[in-house]
Amino acid sequence: MTEQIAHLPVLQEKVVQMLNIRQGGIFVDATIGLGGHAEAILAGIGSDGRLIGIDRDAEAILIAQERLSDSRVTLMRGNFSEMEKSIKAEGITAVDGILFDLGMSSLQVKSPWRGFSFLSEEPLDMRMDRSQQLSARDIVNRYSERDLARIFREFGEEPFARKIAKAIVERRVRMPIEACSELSHIVEKIYRKRGRMHPATRVFQALRIAVNRELDELTQGLHAALRILKQGGRICVIAYHSLEDRIVKHFIADSAKAGFCRIVTRKPITPDPEEMRGNPASRSAKLRVAEKI
Repeated sequence: MTEQIAHLPVLQEKVVQMLNIRQGGIFVDATIGLGGHAEAILAGIGSDGRLIGIDRDAEAILIAQERLSDSRVTLMRGNFSEMEKSIKAEGITAVDGILFDLGMSSLQVKSPWRGFSFLSEEPLDMRMDRSQQLSARDIVNRYSERDLARIFREFGEEPFARKIAKAIVERRVRMPIEACSELSHIVEKIYRKRGRMHPATRVFQALRIAVNRELDELTQGLHAALRILKQGGRICVIAYHSLEDRIVKHFIADSAKAGFCRIVTRKPITPDPEEMRGNPASRSAKLRVAEKI
């Protein structure tokens, strides 16, 4: 097992409990990543169960394939927004539970050549699916000042969105912004002082969301998940920032009001202090659960 695979799945015990994992069931890990949650799911589905793992990241699929070498596992590369079509192509019409873990995998965060980290000297990239054309570099160097400000404001909730967008446009006139560190330095100059959170955190989050169309994909994925769930099946979603969590919260509330599901978690489940100490990446995690009626 590689160092990259040795990561800690967030809220693992709660996920297993809330998914109502049972022997012989069919479950979907819609963001299989490096396979941590998937291992726990496999432990509960018995010899007749089945796990479908989906990820748009080809490298993650390869690692999960090595880790989850099991006849009960089917791995699919693609967006979870298209899970309904992909799963039905496997001859499966309905499933017992679906997990979305919307966090960044350690593979993406710790791989400097992926261009997700503001501490990296590598080129701006941020593509989860590296076969797609649009990258963070394209957005930073080609989008208008107005569009950049909108992305930083809407997807990063960045208070200095306009100033940062203006500084980017002024800088790229002289030379393109190529590296993560170059963009990070531009943002740092706007903030001047550094607090507990790195000044570039919101800008990098916003770019990542824009590059990968994460919020649109999430909305489409939640609707697809509800359609392919069996009656009594559950959707479990772990979100890490307010934009994602708001979409999940409203989707579950609206679906419950329409009579499609019931709300299992009136308030989100969060990690306990012990988990947060052992896995700082879990600090902002919120798990929401709904059950199809």
